[in-house]
Formats: sequence, C-alpha cells, structure tokens
Amino acid sequence: MASDNVKIVTDRTFDAEVLKSDVPVLIDFTATWCGPCKALAPIVDKIAASYAGRLKVAKLDIDDSPQTPENLHIRGVPTVVLFKGGLEVGRSVGLAPESKLVALVTPHLG
Repeated sequence: MASDNVKIVTDRTFDAEVLKSDVPVLIDFTATWCGPCKALAPIVDKIAASYAGRLKVAKLDIDDSPQTPENLHIRGVPTVVLFKGGLEVGRSVGLAPESKLVALVTPHLG
C-alpha cells in the first residue's frame, strides 16, 4: 500500500505518470509477496515525503502490471528506477538503504 505521497502506477498509466512527468519520477517496482519490497516501502515513503513537489514517487505492482517491467527489463524486485524527461537516468536493484536512493535522486532534482 502506498502513502499519500506515493502514486500507484499501472501499465495503462505509466506513460502519462512517469514518462511525461514534468518532474523526475522515482518508481518502485514491487510485488505483494516480496519481503524485501515490504522492507523498502517505508524508505520509499520517506523519500516521497522529503522530496514532495520536486520528485514524484510511484509504485508499480509487477503482478498487476507485467508489461512495463518486461519492457524495462526488470528482472527482480524490488527494483527502483529514476526517470527524468522520459528517460531512465538511474536504477537500484534489491533492498537499498535510504542513503543509496537519496544519492540516486539528488543529482537530478532542480
């Protein structure tokens, strides 16, 4: 479940919400059965709150929306991908500490 600062994205809404976003988008590819994903969720929520207005944070469930992860060659979850201007500019695979995700997004914030 996402917090108020985290948008749920699906295969249908991915282009509009992520690729056409005016601000960088950090998207968490996740699954309900994934233990490390559950451990990563509070970190993603914290980043969403910390950078609200400067960074859009989203989650996509790979079981509900399998086409987008396939198109992006997502091979495991959790995988967090940063998009800016419709292009992938960063990726983190596996359970990452907050510091790693902050280091991933900070250079791309205006």
